Amino acid sequence: MDFTFTEEQLMIRDAARDFARTELLPGVIERDEKQEFPKEQIKKMGELGFMGMMVDPKYGGGGMDTVSYVLAMEEISKIDASASVAMSVNNSLVCWGLETYGTEEQKEKYLAPLASGEILGAFCLSEPEAGSDATSQRTTAKDMGDHYLVNGTKNWITNGNSASVYLVIAQTHPEKGHKGINALIIEKEMEGFEIGPKENKLGIRGSDTHSLMFNNVKVPKENRIGEDGFGFSFAMKTLAGGRIGIAAQALGIASGAYE
Repeated sequence: MDFTFTEEQLMIRDAARDFARTELLPGVIERDEKQEFPKEQIKKMGELGFMGMMVDPKYGGGGMDTVSYVLAMEEISKIDASASVAMSVNNSLVCWGLETYGTEEQKEKYLAPLASGEILGAFCLSEPEAGSDATSQRTTAKDMGDHYLVNGTKNWITNGNSASVYLVIAQTHPEKGHKGINALIIEKEMEGFEIGPKENKLGIRGSDTHSLMFNNVKVPKENRIGEDGFGFSFAMKTLAGGRIGIAAQALGIASGAYE
């Protein structure tokens, strides 16, 4: 196997490194101490193509390979882990999940603005009792015919208050166990959706980690990802790819600390 970077990959790495040093470094400590989300910096990252790096260009993405994404993640993480975790979730979990398993209508409506950085996404799996255990979902999505009624709470959600689109894992058929779980696209402005308190974390404090509450949120059936009962598989497959982004972030943080 050839581990030599291509010229394009090195260009992407250098572009991310330059952006991190010129745009993220100024004020990074102050933002972390004040728990300020790097809104303007994230917006610029979107304009430069860092928020949908592997997405097909027809949906507003960069069409890049995974190695390029990892290299960019490392460079951003060396300087600002709060910016990089927002980048990781948007790329690895939200965009990848929608592009891989979403319908064409879902891709056009949600993926395109997410990949271009126009809006941010969040992945909502963890719960107060469940952690990241997708088989123990207490958030419910009751089948009402042409829509679902979603009730429950999600915890420790990255981009919790800054996102516009949320991929929510919920139980529809409890009697079926993990085969009764669905993945739904919920919009921030949907009635009954409430953003809870921000977590006071020990680190990566610029990232807005929140609890989310759903009280009879009406979600159209066309916002379900995949077939009925596909939610558990969706969560597992998406998280598998997401771990690549988090591993790259960890490597970048360590490199930044060492340097």
